[in-house]
Amino acid sequence: MPELLTSAEAPAVWRELGRSGAIERCSSPESARELGELLADLDSRYPVGVVLSVCVQVASVIPLLRALAPGGGRAADVFEAALSGKAVVALAATDEAAAGSDLMDLGTRIRHGAGGPRLDGGKRWITNAMWADHLLVLARSRETRHFTSFAWVLLPAGRATVRPSAEALFTGAGIGDVDLAGVRLDADHLVGRPGRAMAEFVRAMSGERLAGALWARALCRRVLRRTYRRLRERPGGEGVLWDNAAVRDRFARCLVALSALDAEAAAASAGPLRPAAAMLLKVRCADTVDLVLSGCVDLLGAESFRDGGLASLRAETAMFGIAGGASGALLQGIAQHADDLLTEAVS
Repeated sequence: MPELLTSAEAPAVWRELGRSGAIERCSSPESARELGELLADLDSRYPVGVVLSVCVQVASVIPLLRALAPGGGRAADVFEAALSGKAVVALAATDEAAAGSDLMDLGTRIRHGAGGPRLDGGKRWITNAMWADHLLVLARSRETRHFTSFAWVLLPAGRATVRPSAEALFTGAGIGDVDLAGVRLDADHLVGRPGRAMAEFVRAMSGERLAGALWARALCRRVLRRTYRRLRERPGGEGVLWDNAAVRDRFARCLVALSALDAEAAAASAGPLRPAAAMLLKVRCADTVDLVLSGCVDLLGAESFRDGGLASLRAETAMFGIAGGASGALLQGIAQHADDLLTEAVS
């Protein structure tokens, strides 16, 4: 892994990753091992927000731009700039008009009129929005509620109004709300093939869910190692806390959960990740992070609530159950694949 800058400013980290070639090495479909190593390295040195900033771009934005770039023009230019770390691109999908997991009802629309096409709507809780050079916006191109009724808009960030939506948590993620009220579009702002945007987005989400699992297992392993050291150091009774059977049992349950996530992430890294498998992995990831962080906070007690302690980290890592699709919504999707999943389990 490259030697990164000491600053925790996400754009500076992104630039350094681009200069070193790490973005290009870690963003192809065959580079799960390299991506896992990168995310583990970043997790060991930077706040959650900085890792989130990189993760979304490497796992979602770069693959999307790669799919859009063959058409040339703006998409190709921005792809090359992002790949080299010279441009930060925010993926603006989560909509103000609909729940984050209900993209079919998003209200951001491309409107056509005498003055040319315009973009209307708003995006909420967008990672990297505060310092993005470009916004890759998922917008409705037709009123019909259908999978093919969406398009990509690649917009200079200066055309939108952006304000911070998270300040106390996720330092370094640049999370912001994006207002798109009557934004005039040039012809080259509309990128990609008509009707393909939602399918391309769903495909990108599978990659982001794998990246989330690779990051989650690195984060959980780091937290468990730290907790294990403290349990073997801190006095308890006539020895140390680790001597307590109940403590060891709680810690062992965290290890079992991490082992299961390790196995699923390894299997997912071996080949293309189908939608149902991606949903399973996402829920497993969220459940494991919650179990491990909650367990370690309980085991370390009041120490966890110091500034920068595990309690703060637990609050931030709750996003593993929300970002990229809320666990509750994904469980509904998993249930719809019950026949296939049960067949696979017995074959």
